Amino acid sequence: MIWSFLLFLTGFALVGVSAARKSRGTADDYYLASRDISPALAGLSAVATNNSGYMFIGVIGYTYATGFAAIWLMIGWISGDYVASRYVHARLRRLTEATGAVSFADILSHWNGQRDVLLQRLLALISLVFLLAYASAQLVAGSKALHVLFDWPMATGAFLGAGLVLLYCLAGGIRASMWTDAAQSFVMIGAMSLMLIVATLNLGGLEAVWQQLHSIPGYMNAYPKDLALPGLAGGVLFAVSWFFAGLSVIGQPHVMVRFMALNNGAHMNRARLWYYLWFIAFYAMATGVGLLSRLYLPDTANFDAELALPTMALELLHPVLVGLVLAGVFAATLSTADSLILSCSAALTHDLVPGSNKLSRLKWGTVIITALALIWALSNTQSVFNLVIMAWSGLASALAPLLICRVMGAQPPRWARFAAVIVGLSVAIAWRYLGWQSALYEGMAGMTAGGALLALSLIVTRHKRVTPSAQ
Repeated sequence: MIWSFLLFLTGFALVGVSAARKSRGTADDYYLASRDISPALAGLSAVATNNSGYMFIGVIGYTYATGFAAIWLMIGWISGDYVASRYVHARLRRLTEATGAVSFADILSHWNGQRDVLLQRLLALISLVFLLAYASAQLVAGSKALHVLFDWPMATGAFLGAGLVLLYCLAGGIRASMWTDAAQSFVMIGAMSLMLIVATLNLGGLEAVWQQLHSIPGYMNAYPKDLALPGLAGGVLFAVSWFFAGLSVIGQPHVMVRFMALNNGAHMNRARLWYYLWFIAFYAMATGVGLLSRLYLPDTANFDAELALPTMALELLHPVLVGLVLAGVFAATLSTADSLILSCSAALTHDLVPGSNKLSRLKWGTVIITALALIWALSNTQSVFNLVIMAWSGLASALAPLLICRVMGAQPPRWARFAAVIVGLSVAIAWRYLGWQSALYEGMAGMTAGGALLALSLIVTRHKRVTPSAQ
């Protein structure tokens, strides 16, 4: 088991390190691969980055605890993600080329042909904090799997993941990250498919599985329990909340930078095809495995639901295949952690503390960020699911409304840009602090607040332009 796992990890590391051969030694290449990425690679990398340890650990654990109603998470998330991609991705790619920006905050700080340095630093600081939280969650997810399967201390997985990510990020920057993402996406799909097929066969086939799931009281209900509103209304509100979670992808620098690096904006549809074919398959498999895990591991009171996949793999598979599944889990965490760390590094070295673009300086930034993510992971006490959702919603609430204005060509006044970022983020944080996220996704509240403020500022500005001045 351990040897097959280590074999896959060695393969990922070699793929990433080999990207150093194509390095051009510039900031543009280190953070955007010189905007020369093929549609297939962009799509596969983006889906691997998006479908992280959150999917293998968080979504499966959530489905284990919630039941069939977790399907609304998948439907809402993918629908929101798709709507966002139709209106934002291609425009963002054109803006990247037009401005010469190499980071997400750089794009959002360009207005009227000029860079707003203060706004850029505010966006970079917010990105740095939430992306670090997100990266730490990925290291925690990998640690949980290793702890279950090998009985290693929780810290071991965090150190191993951080070391591997640092190795190939230093070797080839985002190109190394994207090459390994593509390789990891195949292992991730393979591992999830294997668990789904073996578990179903061991339970007697699809019909037997369906009957057993229905025998668990309330487990196959259409909507989760304890919703803010009863019946259909509560179910619709739940689905709409997760639609906004999917829409929130446009506020995630580590995902959007994949599309910024595409070799030609005209190829966006091809990149999108790769992305959604993998995304739908992967999310459906994760939900299926989560449901099956409840049949194998019924002790919900004393069991950490986020350990469902590795625990079930131990019960069902040959040790060599357990190594494959664990490699899939670890690949998922690495494919997101490396992207997050590079986005944090860009926020630090390009946006927050700008200086020379010497490659050695950029790499030192990556080392510092990796160390901070590791420290956070070692001290973390939250679940992977909650930590990821908190980071995801915070980034979306702060950045997404501004990006929508940016790509649509709207020109809100400067005060409104700052206010939208601060208000959107504050609403999301307050929403979670008050515990209202169980009724309505906090990112929906934050994005709506920031977007409404920007819309209001545009209306007021337009009204002032058309209204004659008082004499």
